[in-house]
Amino acid sequence: MSETRIIKKYPNRRLYDTATSSYITLADVKKLVVENVEFKVVDAKTGDDLTRPILLQIIIEEEAAGAPMFSSDMLSQIIRFYGNAMQGMMGTFLEKNIQTFMQLQQRLQEQSRGVYSANAMLKPDAWAEFVKMQGPAIQGLMTNYLEQSATAFLQMQSQLQQQTRDLFSRMPFANPFSQAAAPETAGPKSEDDSKER
Repeated sequence: MSETRIIKKYPNRRLYDTATSSYITLADVKKLVVENVEFKVVDAKTGDDLTRPILLQIIIEEEAAGAPMFSSDMLSQIIRFYGNAMQGMMGTFLEKNIQTFMQLQQRLQEQSRGVYSANAMLKPDAWAEFVKMQGPAIQGLMTNYLEQSATAFLQMQSQLQQQTRDLFSRMPFANPFSQAAAPETAGPKSEDDSKER
């Protein structure tokens, strides 16, 4: 396993690749990501890890380039999860879904090599054409997967609610989930009640 490549970020915003002993641009960092090169961006002065901010900066530039992946609605939904009790779960949920999507892409590439020659599918144009032809099928697969994920998520939420109810029912104080917990208020008796007496 190769060592993690260290890129230093200087106060003048320049990035210095210690592996090549040269200054690089964000486009070069993007190329490292695409080529699956393991790297870490650190502040040249403090040594703080700046990898995530740099990756976010690349995403911002890509989103502004004209073919965005994220809709405004999706970004708004993600922002709403910050500070939410489910924030940690949301991050894990997104990460697992992206991993699944990557596995799907890998399987499609393997299947396409069976249909076409292996060399042909190595060309980006050929792969793009294959994906274009299989677009509806891929979309159907992803829709089914996302529906299953949503169902599993709702089931998990339901289980958590039930576990919370069970937990509170065993507590010595009043159970907030029980209707019996709410004290009945003594109201004025009806005339019928008075007549009965």
